[in-house]
Amino acid sequence: MTNNFDHFELFGLPRRFALDIDRLMTVWRDVQGQVHPDRFATAPAAERRVAMQWATRANDAYRTLRSPLSRAAHLCELAGTPIGADTNTQMNPAFLMRQMAWREALGDAIQAADAAQLERLAAEVRADRQAALVLLEDLIDRQQAYAPAAAQVRELMFIEKFEEEVEGALERIGDLAAASGADTPGSH
Repeated sequence: MTNNFDHFELFGLPRRFALDIDRLMTVWRDVQGQVHPDRFATAPAAERRVAMQWATRANDAYRTLRSPLSRAAHLCELAGTPIGADTNTQMNPAFLMRQMAWREALGDAIQAADAAQLERLAAEVRADRQAALVLLEDLIDRQQAYAPAAAQVRELMFIEKFEEEVEGALERIGDLAAASGADTPGSH
């Protein structure tokens, strides 16, 4: 995060990881309705600029709070525990081993063009992502343990990025299979 704004305060929401996304959307729309630049189209330039700044801030806050990963990072930073993803590379050794195993499985599946193996890997990564989110909720909302939460956020950053890589590999293999006619009925 590059700012010190409390996005929860902007929307009048409690500082919690567990968040009612429908409520967030409703409050965001209310704020947008009040500060949308179109409402200030005939206002003096200074008022238009302020409205644009508030609309931008509301949009940034909404994007941050809507994403579980960004929301967790924001909560850690509000608590004085920066994520430090660029400077803090410490990871749990068991998680590092899991990363290595995932990377190897991804490489093997890509080399073999094995969509089923990629699907299994994607399911495993999704399950780990879900478990990380549950752990984050516990660390932030129940324990208020922000240092371990920040470490969990860094792990989740890797998980989400790796999940995208697996999904990309699945798409490429699917595209290759479709291009070769392997998925076309009657092509055998």
